[in-house]
Amino acid sequence: MTTDRTDLVVDGVRTEYGTSAVVGTATPRLSWVVSRAPAGWQHQATELRRLDDDGAVAEEATVDGDASVLVAWPFAPLASRERADVQLRVLGADGEPSPWTAPLTVEAGLLDPSDWRAVPVTADFPDEVPERPIRFRRTFDVGEGLAEARLYVSALGTYDAHCNGEPVGEELLAPGWTSYRHRIRYATRDLTDRLVPGANALGLTVAEGWWRGRLGFMDGQRENYGDQIGPIAQLELVYEDGSRDIVVTDGSWRAGLGPHLYASLYDGEHYDARLEDPAWATAAFDDGAWTPVVELESVAEQLEAPVGPPVRRTEVLAPVAIARSPAGAVLVDFGQVIAGVTRLRVDGPAGTEVRLRHAEVLEHGELGTRPLRNAEATDVFILGGGGVETYEPAFTSHGFRYVEVSGWPGELEPADIEACFCTSDLPTTGTFRCSNDDLNTLHDNIRRGWRGNAVDLPTDCPQRDERLGWTGDAQVFTPTATFLTDCAGFLASWLRDLAAEQDEFGGVPMFVPAIPKLIPTGPGWIAGWSDAAVVVPWRLFERYGDRDLLERQYPSMGAVVDFVAHELDEHGVASKGYQLGDWLDPSAPPDNAAAGRTDSILVAQAYFSWCARLVAGAADVLVRPTDAAHYREVGARAAEAFRREFVTPSGRLASDSPTAFALALQFDLLADDDQRERAGRRLAQIVQADRHRIGTGFLGTPLVLDALVDAGHLDDAYLLLLQDECPSWLYQVRMGATTVWERWDSMLPDGTINPGEMTSFNHYAFGAVGDFLHRRVAGRAVGAPGGRHHHIEPRPGGGLTDAEATLETPYGPVAVAWHRQGPQLRLNVDLPPKATATVVLPDGSTTDLGAGHHELQGACRPADEDPSAAGPTPEELMAAQITADEP
Repeated sequence: MTTDRTDLVVDGVRTEYGTSAVVGTATPRLSWVVSRAPAGWQHQATELRRLDDDGAVAEEATVDGDASVLVAWPFAPLASRERADVQLRVLGADGEPSPWTAPLTVEAGLLDPSDWRAVPVTADFPDEVPERPIRFRRTFDVGEGLAEARLYVSALGTYDAHCNGEPVGEELLAPGWTSYRHRIRYATRDLTDRLVPGANALGLTVAEGWWRGRLGFMDGQRENYGDQIGPIAQLELVYEDGSRDIVVTDGSWRAGLGPHLYASLYDGEHYDARLEDPAWATAAFDDGAWTPVVELESVAEQLEAPVGPPVRRTEVLAPVAIARSPAGAVLVDFGQVIAGVTRLRVDGPAGTEVRLRHAEVLEHGELGTRPLRNAEATDVFILGGGGVETYEPAFTSHGFRYVEVSGWPGELEPADIEACFCTSDLPTTGTFRCSNDDLNTLHDNIRRGWRGNAVDLPTDCPQRDERLGWTGDAQVFTPTATFLTDCAGFLASWLRDLAAEQDEFGGVPMFVPAIPKLIPTGPGWIAGWSDAAVVVPWRLFERYGDRDLLERQYPSMGAVVDFVAHELDEHGVASKGYQLGDWLDPSAPPDNAAAGRTDSILVAQAYFSWCARLVAGAADVLVRPTDAAHYREVGARAAEAFRREFVTPSGRLASDSPTAFALALQFDLLADDDQRERAGRRLAQIVQADRHRIGTGFLGTPLVLDALVDAGHLDDAYLLLLQDECPSWLYQVRMGATTVWERWDSMLPDGTINPGEMTSFNHYAFGAVGDFLHRRVAGRAVGAPGGRHHHIEPRPGGGLTDAEATLETPYGPVAVAWHRQGPQLRLNVDLPPKATATVVLPDGSTTDLGAGHHELQGACRPADEDPSAAGPTPEELMAAQITADEP
């Protein structure tokens, strides 16, 4: 008799991106984590087996080598609806295996359009408000001996599903927003335990959502995808004798109007509880007065299983204060800016109308609604009477911290109201903390801002009439996003839409999904925005090691560079077309965010060269040597043209701005070490002349701190990071921000909202500094794609005495923590089995580490600096402020 060994443990087994047990592929990739292993253990092979319904082994496979992330499916491909239970164990050099993992159930969805018998259905209520949601229902019989029931469900619009009077699933705003012309996601739900022998009922409420509702700024556009809304549902019943029944949306369904009088993503929801009938989705309900439905054209070709997580309630917040404004309004403060809705528990007479208006900030004590622009952000609940009623909107979302409540019967108490944070359910993977409380608050704000903008796609803001997937914002923030959360499936899904629309329109839209009626789409390139097609897949490959994603996005990546390469002027410069430049540079006037200090053509040329070299790197990974050589040459020629056009022999740039120098330094565009040294010195002088206040916009901000550090100006980088005068990151913190703002001065020092028409208090782009906190302050950086190898190089400064970061990698958790004791630095590093790291201490000493816990020590400063001091504090440096040389 043998016993399982306890010193070798495998867990975390998942398929694809791990967001659902139901996959949209016949050959789902598998990943697992070796969470415990003996010292020095080497992974030699993995044995896998597929079990049949009785638990017997149906198939076996062996994967030689140490692969454990996104490993190819080793069994026969799955058919639509097929399930498989998979187990695995790993073997080391001694041949001793780990215990078998618990079985993981993998289920294939509907993999072929021919699997769909359901078609969308709709109903026309011409006398009603167009924005009013519609209810759809059907009864059906279930026989004895039901073995399983699967509901495949989606909608043209956003839906809320019920079965026999009870909600189905926890998803919100399903099926989410994709480029519906190309992809509509469906969910798979197990209803086996919901159904009873005899009569049953399905009910779906469908609102306009993104399908037909108003989208975009400048009053937006309606009916961007269609003028009819309705559900798509296919319920498949399998009995113990092997027989099957199917219930689909078709002409047999009925439609009616419920208590939702109005629903808009921007404007809110109106709900009249007097019109609610709790039995509407039960078999007992009489739908004789309801309307027949109309079948619409099939969308089976567009339907696909999701690759990312759905939107859910991820947190519920209680009020931190309820008070009266100077004008007498009742204001509820939830303590932080979120994306989601407000939930009520209220008791009052039938017909009482409670209104809830949402906003992110107060302005001089009153609700600050001007940043909402044309979004009403107001929910109305009309009480049905008869006791305590609970109301939570289902078909809208708001960005808010404060809620103005009017019409409340009696005195509003804290227990009567709460806020539901509704966002894509992205698992937290990274943490950061240091000895500076303001930086910790900044990091919390960055995390909260990302959560509030990860509402099914990476949006710019969650509150006003916009909430679009701006490509430039996502491009600069992806390194931070992939540290904070596991967003592989989330961003992979968005990239599918980007590539589809790029192919459709001939260029990458400024935001994805696009709204062609709002901004003309077509061939074109906007540096930093269109380049999301290149940068985001590369960043995801670095973080998650997903070579298949790189392969899938590679045509999209190359198409961006190819387009620009064919549109250069006679000097080889990307000077054609409109550019956003270094958007929202603080020197830009409130009414022209593109008019910053940096020549937009300089920005474009820098990005063109960098992205060409990134595509070359992707070609190397994909073993396309001809492509790699070509794109590397394109990038080199672009860098040479950059130097001819924008760089003097002494390393000065045509734009004497921090963004220009940060781009030139970080994108390796300068000719030699002498130019780089001079450019780094000039960058420091400009930053000093700005008194260490921010002088960069969307594209310069993610680069400027690294550029200073790499150029040898660590103290200037920390002064810039720790500045709390406007414009700066910590100015927002000192002003009470709980997320990152769109403008450095979205709130002016006197509490007045910035007069610009475009002002948001939850805009994550400037939160890209989070990546610097993780990599340079705490010191943990990617060393090899997927997190197998790490580069650990903390750079203490700014008076910090300690910092730490943890990251859940595809191979397990990594932790880095340092503590300064006078001139000495103590560093602790924890690495999971199979992981390695190269550690570079501030004194320049280098150490290679394997799995396990490690403690290291060295000087806080390089050997050519004074090792007796850990560096000046911000106060000391400010007192000795250097005045920059004249240009």
